[in-house]
Amino acid sequence: MKRFMDADFLLETETARKLFREAAADQPIWDFHCHLIPAQIAANKKFAHITEIWLGGDHYKWRQMRTYGIDEKYITGDADPYDKFLAWAETVEHLIGNPLYHWTHLELQRYFGIYEPLTRKSAPAIWKKANELLATDELSVKGIFEKMNVYAVGTTDDPIDTLEYHEQIASGTAPIGKISTKVLPSFRPDKAINIGKPDFAHYIEKLAAASGVAINSVDAVVAALVNRLDFFIQHGCRASDHALDYVPFAIEGDANKAFHDAMRGQPVSKADADTYKTAVLARMAEAYAKRGIVMQYHIAAIRDNNGAMYKKLGPDTGYDAVHDHQVSENLAGLLNYIESAGGLPKTVLYTLNPKDYYPLGTLIGCYQGGGIRGKIQLGSAWWFCDHKDGMEQQMKVLGNLGMLSAFVGMLTDSRSFLSYPRHEYFRRILCNIVGTWVENGEYPADEDTLKGIVSGVSFTNALAYFGK
Repeated sequence: MKRFMDADFLLETETARKLFREAAADQPIWDFHCHLIPAQIAANKKFAHITEIWLGGDHYKWRQMRTYGIDEKYITGDADPYDKFLAWAETVEHLIGNPLYHWTHLELQRYFGIYEPLTRKSAPAIWKKANELLATDELSVKGIFEKMNVYAVGTTDDPIDTLEYHEQIASGTAPIGKISTKVLPSFRPDKAINIGKPDFAHYIEKLAAASGVAINSVDAVVAALVNRLDFFIQHGCRASDHALDYVPFAIEGDANKAFHDAMRGQPVSKADADTYKTAVLARMAEAYAKRGIVMQYHIAAIRDNNGAMYKKLGPDTGYDAVHDHQVSENLAGLLNYIESAGGLPKTVLYTLNPKDYYPLGTLIGCYQGGGIRGKIQLGSAWWFCDHKDGMEQQMKVLGNLGMLSAFVGMLTDSRSFLSYPRHEYFRRILCNIVGTWVENGEYPADEDTLKGIVSGVSFTNALAYFGK
């Protein structure tokens, strides 16, 4: 019997163990998509206790606490932080087979030196030790970045954001002082594209104010967004990001009619709305390509499914799920439309539904080229898929249909500063896949080549793709 989560965790062959230790474990982290809060980074925040850093805003954990039957007051309510921690500890005991079990214990090991499983019984001692360490500089934001060798993070930012905290961090004038980790904004223009949302018109007014562009047409929306994109680039932006519940593609409707109807608070037909979305997405893709900005599409979430809890708690509280829209036809149409209009930028396609891996994995091969290695990427297993089985499936599909060695690898997509061991988790799984292929005689035991593949997927491919 193997020991619980020891040094060889998830590494089933000698080749896998060697690759992990010599080519993956010490690689820096380029966390090119996350939801860390720039103000907390700038302030070099220290967390009051492990409940704050572990359970504050973590809807992954909240879902499982609800499943176990924990009362909401211990999840998002006003219960004492220690009692919330005990409730999470009791939940963890029962999470066999869930990635949260592995992530929880990797975080206890890597940040706190705690190798004992978290249970209701062990929780009091773990609470005490973890909180003592959280009070030190070692586990301030700066300390965490240094400890985990984080080369760069790409935060997720609205076009109207002032980026004041990014500016302070870059200049060294923020309380965090000089840090080696690059903290870069990513351009997330969803609110200017989601024309059917109730707050669309109000948002367009704010975009006009932020950009100084009078917005009275689709062209003006794009001009305002490009104005803000250029502002983001001045602050180090390397990537955009779009959350697409479904992929829109329509060119027969009237985009300007959709815009004017929405601004007047009138109903917008789906044909016109999708034509508007297509027009803005395509024009922004052209802007990204001209400026060397990576375009990311996150596809197939169906959000806020529990209406009563949405009214009570708002979005991103654990009530989203996997959508099952058909993706191929519209995505193929949109990508082709962008390519024909001026050329796709470097593009990463993520899907929340693994049924889409084969459609996406084959579509990316239709638009490679331009002398860019892995120009169009099948993004890493995301959200409900970023567990052991999901990561294996995504990488094996990519290996079957494309080029695993050109893959830009893992990201956290997280709001937690403790989530960096997910990169280790991913790297262990990667090394185990590659090691198994080698020991099965499916690929040569060429040490230099194998180390190059593993270090590339772990870090250097992302460095080349997103930039130093």
